[in-house]
Amino acid sequence: MRSSFSRPPCCENHFSTLSRPNLTGAFVAGERIPELKFLRSGKVRDLYEVDDNHLLLVASDRISAFDCVMPNTIPNKGQVLTQLSQFWFSKFAELVPNHLRATKLDEFPANLSARLSASSRAYLHGRAMYVVKGEVVPFECVARGYLAGSGWKEYQQTGAICGHPLPAGLVESSQLPEAIFTPATKAETGHDINVSPAVMANAIGAELTARLEELTLRLYREAAAYAASRGIIICDTKFEFALRDGELMLVDEVLTPDSSRFWPAALYEPGHPQPSFDKQYLRDYLETLDWDKQPPAPILPEEVVANTSAKYLEAFRLLTGRELTEVLR
Repeated sequence: MRSSFSRPPCCENHFSTLSRPNLTGAFVAGERIPELKFLRSGKVRDLYEVDDNHLLLVASDRISAFDCVMPNTIPNKGQVLTQLSQFWFSKFAELVPNHLRATKLDEFPANLSARLSASSRAYLHGRAMYVVKGEVVPFECVARGYLAGSGWKEYQQTGAICGHPLPAGLVESSQLPEAIFTPATKAETGHDINVSPAVMANAIGAELTARLEELTLRLYREAAAYAASRGIIICDTKFEFALRDGELMLVDEVLTPDSSRFWPAALYEPGHPQPSFDKQYLRDYLETLDWDKQPPAPILPEEVVANTSAKYLEAFRLLTGRELTEVLR
């Protein structure tokens, strides 16, 4: 599928190559890949340049909450993010192109594999994506099917979310009459900011915004229907897109516990927060602490680390029907 969209001339400064803000001190021992040109680090992922057209996107076991990276890492988390993203990239291949070219080390091109030491290969196993470069749309494309998180807070104040008026009388975790598109800015520092589609259109053009809205909601509906068959409700999720040679492609991570709220369908009960297979468990724990949500973040108890890891692994198993260990063999 090729898109007729090219980057609007008026929006040259709104696009950038696939990147994240650099976070000083985000690395822990053993994470850096010295054989490759390091570009930058985000809260969870590290980005390396392979050649003029390709990057290596590495999902670490770091975890963040309230825009702070926790001092602990979560076992298996990076591999869950990468392998689950690969699962969804494959499932959506007929709907939209994507930037993924390989995740298995033995499928990496020779000009990459030959440079990697044994220790780097061991660390990268299951957590790295060899991807093609693109110009990332500077908005997160969020789809919401239920009322939760910042959407619930905004609804309580205004009766709407990002310019979408909603019926009166909805309660926390209510299913919305239909899924809605609520983009957010990609903040270099601090919190991303929810905006209306009109604000997005002013920045990148109405035509591209309309295409992204249609594609975001289509992907959400497809994923939600599939997840429902596996006993999971996808409350909301965010997608990221990029342009390459005028073609839209899906990039970064897709429908992971970091980018989505996954609820067990059997326990769904509107009117209060839902149990989840994502990092909401961590957020809920942090809310019980006397912490101002500013760095440095508190050290997590072993129980919280183990339970968070278990939730990520359970989400992977339920959605894919496979154990992570099986996939990584």
